[in-house]
Amino acid sequence: MARFDLTVLAIPAYIGAMGAEYVWLRRHPAPEGAPRAGGYELSDTIASLTMGLGSLVAPHVAKRVLDPLTLGVGRWGKALIGTAVAAGVATTAADIVRRRTAYGRLPAAGVVSETSRYGSSAPPPALPANPTMTGVTAVAAVGATALAAATTWAAQTSGKRLFALGRRDLGTGWAASLLALFGWDFIYYWNHRLSHESRWLWAVHVVHHSSEHYNLSTALRQPVAEGVTWTVPYGVLALAGVRPTLIENARALNLIYQFWIHTEVVRSIGWLEKVLNTPSHHRVHHGSNRRYLDRNHGSILIIWDRLFGTFEPETERAVYGLTRNINTVNPVRIATHEWRDIARDIARAGNWADRFGFLLRGPGWAYARRAAGRAPCGRRTRGRG
Repeated sequence: MARFDLTVLAIPAYIGAMGAEYVWLRRHPAPEGAPRAGGYELSDTIASLTMGLGSLVAPHVAKRVLDPLTLGVGRWGKALIGTAVAAGVATTAADIVRRRTAYGRLPAAGVVSETSRYGSSAPPPALPANPTMTGVTAVAAVGATALAAATTWAAQTSGKRLFALGRRDLGTGWAASLLALFGWDFIYYWNHRLSHESRWLWAVHVVHHSSEHYNLSTALRQPVAEGVTWTVPYGVLALAGVRPTLIENARALNLIYQFWIHTEVVRSIGWLEKVLNTPSHHRVHHGSNRRYLDRNHGSILIIWDRLFGTFEPETERAVYGLTRNINTVNPVRIATHEWRDIARDIARAGNWADRFGFLLRGPGWAYARRAAGRAPCGRRTRGRG
């Protein structure tokens, strides 16, 4: 029997709720005609709906594109690994040439540090800029490595595979369903938090934060590149005996719940604010205010943020969007702008620590490192853009 995605079945409810919100906002204008961040702007809403539709199509496209590149699954998996190795070797060789060009050949008797060669009071001369080809091979090496890791990890940790490896089956009763729902919620908290703390994951998640408006249509502005990222696998629930179908249902209910919290219409729901993620808590999460950055990562429950130190109450009006807004409603640019910036930073980096740092470390570190150039970076600065 065909199985339907609950998030797709909920589409009529999404549309009806957006219509009701729009009517309410029209009947309750902001004081003195001031612009309302929760209001609807046609081009922004269309962009959000387009990204929502894209997120439904993307998994099917990703499967066709990525399966052939997955090690142990597709015929091109080994070729992808070979590309990463070859590009890495070529980039390393170019780095050696650049350093010898700048500092001269080291004495045959041994290695001498750059500082001792040029005196402790003066820094070594600047390295020549990366040749264009070195930037291309560096991007190819890091990109192929990341893609190989992501596809292999996803294949090895899928719910179906881990359920087949497990020795338990909790069935389809209420206990198994609750374990799936709250287990997903717990894992979601950590994946959502990591999506703000690692630039690789942020490049996927930034789509959802790109709007400067905050209404129910913003909830539908979903990522389309989740197939090329690395997460704590929800499939681990299968090892506990949760069937993959229940895991999928938990995913759907998780997303459906999050829809209603993307609104300015509901200000508070009383004592339930202590337990549940609510519009108040999630407005904080979408705020670009400095005190709101990287806070309130919960999905259905807010207790994870309270337990793990990422909770922030709503104490000031949120300014929505990114710390550096992209000022576009073009869905292609919304989906790709951070990937483009990562590729550019990797291409310009002069060593492997920075190259992988621009992919794996936090967005704040990357922006500070880019601004500092060759100068060493200090403490990570909070921020997203």
